[in-house]
Amino acid sequence: MSDTPDFHEDPAQPTKSSERTAFLILAVVLAPALSVAIVGGWGFFVWILQMFYGPPTG
Repeated sequence: MSDTPDFHEDPAQPTKSSERTAFLILAVVLAPALSVAIVGGWGFFVWILQMFYGPPTG
């Protein structure tokens, strides 16, 4: 009836290989890098706090 494109059809659907590649990038690169950044950031934060408030006392 009309010449407007059908928006329900997505020509750029991900393939299994692209999904596998995305998963591997997330699991092998991003997750460890994010973990190291979070732990390192927390350690830096505690170190700076100890410079101002002193070491923990027991």
